[in-house]
Amino acid sequence: MISRRTLLATGTATIGVAGLSIPAQAQEASAPLNALFESYFDQTLVRNPERATGLGDKRGQDRWNDDSDAYAAQNLALQVKTNQEVAALAATLKLNPTDALSVRLFDKLTQNAKANAPYRGHAYVFDQHNGAQSGIPTFLANNHTVTNLEDAQAYIARLEAMPEKVGGLLARSADSAAKGITPPRHLYDFVLSNCTNLLSGAPFTETGKDSVFWSDIKGKIDKTTLDAATKDRLKAQARAALVNKVKPAYEAIIAEMTKQQATARTTDGVWALPDGEAYYAERLATQTTTRLTANEIHQLGLDAVARIHGEMETIMRKVGFTGTRDAFFDFMETDPRFFVADTVEGKATYVAKATALIDTMRDRLPTAFNLMPKAPLEVRAVEPFREASAGLAFYSRPSADGKRPGYYYVNTFNVKAIPTYQMEALAYHEGLPGHHMQIAIAQELQGIPRFRKFSGFTAYSEGWGLYTERLGKDMGFYQDPYSDFGRQVLELRRAIRLVVDTGLHAKRWPKEQAIAYILANQPGDLESATRDINRYIVMPGQATAYMIGQMEILRLRADAQRRLGSRYDIKKFHDIVLGSGFVPLDILKELVEAWV
Repeated sequence: MISRRTLLATGTATIGVAGLSIPAQAQEASAPLNALFESYFDQTLVRNPERATGLGDKRGQDRWNDDSDAYAAQNLALQVKTNQEVAALAATLKLNPTDALSVRLFDKLTQNAKANAPYRGHAYVFDQHNGAQSGIPTFLANNHTVTNLEDAQAYIARLEAMPEKVGGLLARSADSAAKGITPPRHLYDFVLSNCTNLLSGAPFTETGKDSVFWSDIKGKIDKTTLDAATKDRLKAQARAALVNKVKPAYEAIIAEMTKQQATARTTDGVWALPDGEAYYAERLATQTTTRLTANEIHQLGLDAVARIHGEMETIMRKVGFTGTRDAFFDFMETDPRFFVADTVEGKATYVAKATALIDTMRDRLPTAFNLMPKAPLEVRAVEPFREASAGLAFYSRPSADGKRPGYYYVNTFNVKAIPTYQMEALAYHEGLPGHHMQIAIAQELQGIPRFRKFSGFTAYSEGWGLYTERLGKDMGFYQDPYSDFGRQVLELRRAIRLVVDTGLHAKRWPKEQAIAYILANQPGDLESATRDINRYIVMPGQATAYMIGQMEILRLRADAQRRLGSRYDIKKFHDIVLGSGFVPLDILKELVEAWV
C-alpha cells in the first residue's frame, strides 16, 4: 500500500514530466528496476511482432503473432516471472514514488492476466465487432507503414504467411467450438459477410474496383520513392500472395464459420457457456476495476437512466416541446434538420463538421488543461470494408515514435441515419479532450516505464472518454440545446449498457428483451438497437466500464471541489487524472485524494 505522502509525490513526479525531475539519487536507486521493466517490455515486442508494428517498432515486421494457447501460456509465465523479480528487487531498493507506483501497476496487470488466462478460449476469435477477419486488414492498413524496400518486403511476407496466421486462429476457434463456446448462431452471418466483402474486387474478382487488401499494399508501394521497376516487381509479388495465400486463407475462414454456424448456440449471454457465470464475473472485475457485482451494476444503470430521463425533459421544456418524451425522441430522430444527405457530398460534409469540432476544441483546451499531447490528431472516415459493422465513432492511437498521428474515425455508412446533434459529444469523447489526450499524453510521459504508456484499464480509459463529453459542457460548449440533448442521449446509452449488459450475461435476458429495453428508453430504431446488443453480446462486461469510470471521475472531482474550495483548480485535477498514465479506479482515487 502506498502512503498518502508517497501518492502525493507520485502525482507531482509523473506530472513533472513537463517541469519537475526525479532526484538523481532516487533515479540511481531505481535504475535496476526500470531496466527490468524495459527488458520485459522489449521481450514482449519481440514475442508479439504485431504489437511492435502497432507501436512503430519495425522489429519482426515480416511476422505475425503466434496465436496458440501454448505461446500465450509462455507469455503469461514470462509476465509472472518478471513480476516476481520486480517484487524481489523492489524490496531491496528505496524507490521514488513514480517507481513505487510502477511496481504496483505491474502487479495489478499481472493479476488481471492470471485471472483472465483460464477464460482465453471464451473470447471469440471471429465476431462482427473485433473479429480477426476484419482485424487483419485493419492492422495492415493502419499500422504497417511502407516507406522503403524492406517495409514492402515485410508486408508481402505477412501476406504470404496468411495461411499460417489464419490457420492458428481457426484452430483456436474450432477448439472453443468443440467445447461448446461459440458466438450466438445469428452473428456468424456478419463474419461471413465480412470475409466475402474482403474477397471482393481485384485481384480476387472482377468488380471494377480494388479489394481492400490490394488497394492498401498497391497504394503504399506506389507512394514510395522506389524506382518503377522495383515497384512493379513488388506489386506483382503482392498480387500473387493475395491470390495464392490470402484468398485461400479467407476461404478457409468462410468454410469453418459456415460449419460452426450450423451447430452454434441459440442463446445470447455468456451465462450459457461452460463456466460462463465465472467468466462474466471476471470480465466485470477486469473491465470496471471494481468489486461491483452484476446486480449492483444493474441497479446503478436503472438509477442513471431515470436521472438522465429527467434531464432530457428539461431540454424538452427549453426548446418548447410540449409532447411526451417518446414523442420528442421521435421528433429528434426524424426531423430533416438533424441529418445530412447520404451522398458523397453529405458524407464529406459530415467529416468536415467533425474536423471543425476538433479544431474548435483544440483552441479551447488551455482553459481546462496544463498537459497537452504532442502527437497530432486527424479525422478520418471509416474504411468501406468495415463501415457496415463498425461503431459510430472510434479512436486509433498514434505510433510510439510520433510518425503516425492519432485518428478519430467517423462512420459515414448510412450517414442519413446519424443525427448531427450527437457530433459534439462523439468528437469530445473519441478525440479532444477524450481518448487522444489521454492516450497520447500517456505515451509521451517521461520518467515512467513503457509498459505504463501502452497498457490499459477500460474503466479508466472509457470513463475518461465519457467524462469529457460532460466536460465539454463545463467548458462552454453545447450552446445548441439540441446538441446538449445529443450529449444526454450518448450518456443515456452508457447508462442503459449497465442494464442490458448485466441483463444479457447475468440475468439471462434473451437479446429480444435487451433490444426492447433499449427501444423503450432511448431514441433510435430497431436496427441501431440490434447492432448495439450484438456488440454487447460478443464483448461481455466491456460496455459497463464507461459509466462506472465516468461516475468515479465525477465523484472524485466533486469531492476535490468540496474539500479544496477556492483552492480547487480543474487544470490541476486533470493533471492528476492524466499525469500517471493508465491506472485502475482504486489507484486513481488514491492519487486524487492524496493531491487534495
